[in-house]
Amino acid sequence: MWPTIFTLLILIAFGFSIKKIITKRKAASITGWKSLGTSLCFFLIAAINLLAYWFDLIGIISLSLTILLLIIGAYFTRYLPANYENGRRGNHAKL
Repeated sequence: MWPTIFTLLILIAFGFSIKKIITKRKAASITGWKSLGTSLCFFLIAAINLLAYWFDLIGIISLSLTILLLIIGAYFTRYLPANYENGRRGNHAKL
């Protein structure tokens, strides 16, 4: 029973996060697939690992796909829009 409950919670969170990303991209008028690559890779990692858990396929194939998608997601972080505030990147404290 617990795996079913956790799977339902994961699927609800999965749908909520996809909707949140779509609305934020529309609000910031961001277009293009390259800036969506990191999020897409992370969603695919979640889906692959959830399917691998349910179909008892946890092994070298799911692990290698996870690592490959992490590398691809890290590559696509260069296309994410930068958040510049006051000439600095991010909200880092002054030292």
